[in-house]
Amino acid sequence: MAHGPYTHVSMSIDPGQRPRIGISFSASITRARARVLESGRPYLVLESDEADVTVSTTGAGPVTAQDLDVARQIFNAAARYLADCERLHAEHAQATDTAA
Repeated sequence: MAHGPYTHVSMSIDPGQRPRIGISFSASITRARARVLESGRPYLVLESDEADVTVSTTGAGPVTAQDLDVARQIFNAAARYLADCERLHAEHAQATDTAA
């Protein structure tokens, strides 16, 4: 089964609720970068050919304790994602070598 790249975007609008947007990258992320603006506000960007997602501080203001907590969650999730990708890639490579 071929797995073609795609980006899925959804939006939910319910009466009395804030709109909710979901973005799923099942495509190659072409770039992940983090920078600090001249104003001193840090930001993180994930980009693909179809969409960009930017994460920054609450209200685009100074870094709060909650911002630090979210940044730690992003760091830990990215480290887990890397470890899982490396493990699964190695398992696939090993299975391919064994089958050959």
